Amino acid sequence: MNQISELDLQNLRHLIGGFDTTHCKMEEYASKATDAQVKQFFQKSAQSAVDCKNQLMQYLQ
Repeated sequence: MNQISELDLQNLRHLIGGFDTTHCKMEEYASKATDAQVKQFFQKSAQSAVDCKNQLMQYLQ
């Protein structure tokens, strides 16, 4: 694996943290939604945030 610069590492950390926060928020919104379509939208958004976070985490392996 190639070396990651400190700036790239900081940027990855920032992005991963943002996706983690987004996931938590979307899960919370989904749990409070009463409309099925709205609930599904937030659940899909939460999963998308997890997927993006996992993709970014691969750069750290």
